[in-house]
Amino acid sequence: MDFREEYKAWLEDDFFDAATREELGGISGNPAEIEDRFYKNLEFGTGGMRGVVGAGTNRMNIYTVRKATQGLADYILEQGTQDKGVAISFDNRHMSAEFAEVTALCLAANGIKAYIFESLRPTPELSFALRTLGCTAGVMVTASHNPPEYNGYKVYWEDGAQITAPRDKEIIAKVNAREDYHTLKTMEREEAVEKGLYQVIGKEIDDAFMEALKKQILHPEIIKEVANDIRIVYTPLCGTGNKPVQRILSELGFQHVYVVPEQENPDPDFTTLEYPNPEDPKAFTYALRLAKEKDADIVLATDPDADRLGVYAKDAKTGEYVAFSGNMSGMLIAEYELRERTALGLMPENPALVTTIVTTNMTVPIAKAYDVKLIEVLTGFKYIGEQIKFFEQTGSNNYVFGLEESYGCLAGTHSRDKDAIVAVMCLCEVAAYCKKHGQTLWDMMLEMYEKYGYYKETQYTITLKGADGARQITAIMDKLRKEPPKAFGDLKVKRFRDYKENVILDMETGEKTQTGLPASNVLYFELPDNCWCCARPSGTEPKIKFYMGVTGSSIEDAEARNAKLTEDIKALL
Repeated sequence: MDFREEYKAWLEDDFFDAATREELGGISGNPAEIEDRFYKNLEFGTGGMRGVVGAGTNRMNIYTVRKATQGLADYILEQGTQDKGVAISFDNRHMSAEFAEVTALCLAANGIKAYIFESLRPTPELSFALRTLGCTAGVMVTASHNPPEYNGYKVYWEDGAQITAPRDKEIIAKVNAREDYHTLKTMEREEAVEKGLYQVIGKEIDDAFMEALKKQILHPEIIKEVANDIRIVYTPLCGTGNKPVQRILSELGFQHVYVVPEQENPDPDFTTLEYPNPEDPKAFTYALRLAKEKDADIVLATDPDADRLGVYAKDAKTGEYVAFSGNMSGMLIAEYELRERTALGLMPENPALVTTIVTTNMTVPIAKAYDVKLIEVLTGFKYIGEQIKFFEQTGSNNYVFGLEESYGCLAGTHSRDKDAIVAVMCLCEVAAYCKKHGQTLWDMMLEMYEKYGYYKETQYTITLKGADGARQITAIMDKLRKEPPKAFGDLKVKRFRDYKENVILDMETGEKTQTGLPASNVLYFELPDNCWCCARPSGTEPKIKFYMGVTGSSIEDAEARNAKLTEDIKALL
């Protein structure tokens, strides 16, 4: 159906509620807006879907959410696992609670019990809850760190990780097969409760989640010793992290935790933020102001669904606060976990450190130093979670720690997605350890650079919105794939990896080998001197991202090399 016909159908069919039709009537004179809302169905991808909230087939609304849920229900019924039920959580965004309710009632109408949180909870707790309750699947309503106009829908399977191949494609097929919105099932909440198909969850799962987190603490005695000497500033960026972070730090004994008041409570408009992303330095404006007032040692920020952690730490020599990338904070926790577990005799047999192909290469020398197997997976924490499942199935390795460059990591296996709550807890323990030994987190980072090398990574992102933008992103990837550059500036491409085509090309010999990883629209360029560049379209935003990494002889040298590589990439594009 042409987008104009689809628009007309939604506008005139009283199956769609009055508010939806009124919203669509308001854009009748805007052909570009009509096209953007109806030129396609909002894509249900390999992890779920994410989009702007609003009326239309290419928007997040109760109808597109119900369609996604009906497809998921069809799949669960086909698998015969409907009796296990589905856990549902949601964040603070516009329509999050409503979308969670729509999800629960659609599942109930299909005879599948819905376990729904009483109020907003973080993504890692959803992963924990579905495993604790023995559910067949889970749904998290969130758009993570996206701007306020977005919302999203992430699907998890019984192992607690986001869906991966082949299950993801099979669920996508079920969702796409549901073309007629009139056929999607729902029921009244009262009926669902009466039939035992709708159960509210809360405190019992919260308590169990907290206990699971505490099991990752290695030196509780050190925390108690310095808990009164360390000052922590924290901002949940108006999202789900506030209560669990404050609770875990309080129960561990940290006595000076200052929460940014302007960003403490849930706010779907993120009024004090341009962009609720801990990767964005501007997101720390209020937190750094409070940190200077309180003379804080560390400054922490979690994104709205509390699966990503941003960090600043004081440089004792200058008194200034230093920003830590996701690679840096992840490496701090990894070094501490591997070092202290080894020292305490707590390292399991066949330990494994799991990371992604775009994460810092500092993982290589760290894994070697502690005799830990390093496993690289595709971009996306679901592939790290999937490795935990493989370890449990095969007994091949034991998971110790996992991280990705985009400010996400996981200590322990209570969750199978990145967990900013456990990351906050672990990093505060690392800070306490440093405090006891007369160091700061920045001092420890400098020691790691000296020990392992001066690694530096960055990103260059191009945003291209709308239907035309999507075509441009495809064209850029096609050109890089068909005509891979032979060099970036003075750095020759040694090997070219095309993960979509499952091929690694040696640029000197022409020899071809396989990547060994699932198909994904990712291109990776191996460069000399441990430098690299990677290109991939974002799966959640209208962007194409270029990741890059270098090593240098000092911080300054690494920064200069990184800046040059970035400029060389821009010039090539």
